[in-house]
Amino acid sequence: MVQLLIYLAIALLIITVSQLARVFELAAELKGGHKNKPTERENRNNGRLWLVYLVAFFSFILWQLLNYGPRTLPEAASESGVKLDWLFNFNMIIIFIVFIITHILLFFFAFKYYGRDNNRATFFPHNNKLELIWTSVPAAVLAVIIFLGLKLWTEITTPADDTKSEVIEIYTKQFDFTARYAGKDNVLGKANYKLVIGANVLGLDSADVNGHDDKIVKGELHLPLNKEISFKIRSQDVIHSVYFPYHRAQMNSVPGMTTLIHFKPTITSADMRKRLKNDKFDYYILCNKICGTSHYAMKMLVVVDSPEEYAAWLAKQPEFLPATAKTAAITEPTAAEPKKEEKGM
Repeated sequence: MVQLLIYLAIALLIITVSQLARVFELAAELKGGHKNKPTERENRNNGRLWLVYLVAFFSFILWQLLNYGPRTLPEAASESGVKLDWLFNFNMIIIFIVFIITHILLFFFAFKYYGRDNNRATFFPHNNKLELIWTSVPAAVLAVIIFLGLKLWTEITTPADDTKSEVIEIYTKQFDFTARYAGKDNVLGKANYKLVIGANVLGLDSADVNGHDDKIVKGELHLPLNKEISFKIRSQDVIHSVYFPYHRAQMNSVPGMTTLIHFKPTITSADMRKRLKNDKFDYYILCNKICGTSHYAMKMLVVVDSPEEYAAWLAKQPEFLPATAKTAAITEPTAAEPKKEEKGM
């Protein structure tokens, strides 16, 4: 019953407003004016209201910056992330300057050039000089932005020197991340999707000696402070995205290929908690691609340790093959290379 009364009230309000509009139209016709043509006084008042709107519009934008600015991501926690933040801010400064100038002119022109009786606009169809200016200036600015962006992108995605970096594989599948550390030799063992059987979810080749000391970790990813991390990224099923929001790094995880990205962490998890005054803060990896029904829950804790803490933690992680199983694994065929049957005598 209450809903019915609300609907009736809304319907009556609409009818009342439409009837009032019709009354104003009839009154204008009786005064000798055109019902669809605004008067000069109405145009002048409309122009003044645009100036009021100009102040309200920029006041609202300022309020948004002050209110929501502190809620954005904290300072970048990687060396390349600092560069990326600078480039982002550089873009935003350019955008804001253009935005402010164009909107001030837009609202001011609406006030200054409001419609007047017996006034005709100047016919101005073409000007080569103006077109050259507003084409070449944006093109030059965009060329600078694109050059800086490509330079930084190349720096992040060019293969890192694995002899001087920590090599870690990020393996994605619906809906979790798995990390594989290269071990003491800093070389990841070979893997093949045909070997994804049972507990061997990463498809590691047990016959490859480089993979015997690899360490598979689930649940959390530990990174050493101030050391370049070279990530090798693979996917088991669909396209995922390995996204480090606090380190400003992201790379797609594509089935059938290995993608690369690298960065150097510069702030430990403990230090970031102190800077943010938030004891519950943690770094995370997120999936930034809609990869299925549980996409929203696909994430992995990231812990940035001091070099000493990282070394102690890594030493506790079990190797892919224990020492007692390595010799047998080298001589036994893999799933990809089955045993050959002996021919009868």
